[in-house]
Amino acid sequence: MFTFHSKGKIIKFDAPIVMGIINATPDSFFEGHLHDKPAEILLRAGRMIQEGASIIDIGGQSTQPGSIRMSAQEELDRVMPLLENIHHHYPDTVLSIDTYYSEVAKKAILAGASIVNDISAGNMDETMIETVAALKVPYVCMHMNTRPETMQQDISYKDVVKEVFTFFEEKITLCAKAGIEDIIIDPGFGFGKTTIQNFQLLKSLSVFTTLEKPILVGLSRKSMIYNTLNINSKQAINGTSVLNTLALLNGASILRVHDAKEAKEAITLMELYKNAAL
Repeated sequence: MFTFHSKGKIIKFDAPIVMGIINATPDSFFEGHLHDKPAEILLRAGRMIQEGASIIDIGGQSTQPGSIRMSAQEELDRVMPLLENIHHHYPDTVLSIDTYYSEVAKKAILAGASIVNDISAGNMDETMIETVAALKVPYVCMHMNTRPETMQQDISYKDVVKEVFTFFEEKITLCAKAGIEDIIIDPGFGFGKTTIQNFQLLKSLSVFTTLEKPILVGLSRKSMIYNTLNINSKQAINGTSVLNTLALLNGASILRVHDAKEAKEAITLMELYKNAAL
């Protein structure tokens, strides 16, 4: 289905895959109580791998609306011990670093990560794209309206699908010119979009397959689910599975989730559904 080239190695996937989330931030609704408990985070990573996660995505920067940005050094202090520990215990698992700082990206890749996942698509660090190109690793390029501090304050699109599509056309060209071989696109559900706009993007996700890049979706326990259903994020696992299934139907290649088992089950069932002979 798609292939990654990372640090001289070829990583092949013949079906959609699961990216498990490790948020080493104290304000994370899911892992907040674990941010300073490396042993428990290691157990969580191991459980996600056992349940079917092909990639573990490690981040230390809060990106919630209105969040306060920490420095690159603070982020390194938070994520590097976790990344090194997970890589030591699970050396065959692909690790991704969730950062918009090129300094963090470089040190994480040197410590064992194989993918850079940047919510800003290079807009928050002007040296990020050239750094990723030099590192020769895949780059997750996400669309976000402005920055986490302000992204939900001024949400204005004439046509959200068209504008996000154009954004990716431009970013793919820029990344390719810089020398990045493998570009993964992420529409950025919840990042500077209203609930309706999020659903418009999901319904039109197949449009983005024409860009011929793997599509990563991060729908896991997002507000578009729990606000719509009048529940909280901890109750949004079923809603997440429903939206992940719709994303797979519309061309998603990577499901970025807190719940690896349920995402893997959705992929398994969807692959049987798509390949069933009539």
